[in-house]
Amino acid sequence: MGTVGDALSVGELAARSGVAVSALHFYERQGLLRSARNAGNQRRYGRDVLRRVAVIRVAQRAGVPLAEIRAALETLPDGRTPTREDWTRLSRHWRATLDARIARLSALRDQLDGCIGCGCLSLRQCPLRNPEDIAAERGPGAPYLEG
Repeated sequence: MGTVGDALSVGELAARSGVAVSALHFYERQGLLRSARNAGNQRRYGRDVLRRVAVIRVAQRAGVPLAEIRAALETLPDGRTPTREDWTRLSRHWRATLDARIARLSALRDQLDGCIGCGCLSLRQCPLRNPEDIAAERGPGAPYLEG
């Protein structure tokens, strides 16, 4: 992590990154960030964590789940500031996930446009209310509870 003089307190990290202290603590509990403790048992973060926080925030804004962000950050060496090449590799991986999410949202939007005025909310037919309903083949009611 570097020397104690290079380390940032959680308050300094929050001020420099624009992220609340509570969010930084949450990220650490989720395994996204690591800190060391000083002699007074206070958290200290290496300066590389500033870039990691930036990567986390951008990925979150893109809708990447925290578990995927954690897995991606685990591919980076500890104590090294993520580079442009690191970001390119991570963002290429997330691009496919983001493209799939955009396609699902576009399809949902298009279905919503076609359904907006009908008011049917048919449990048997409406793809918005009951998508991919395989239980409908067994008829109305609670088919899995019937004896």
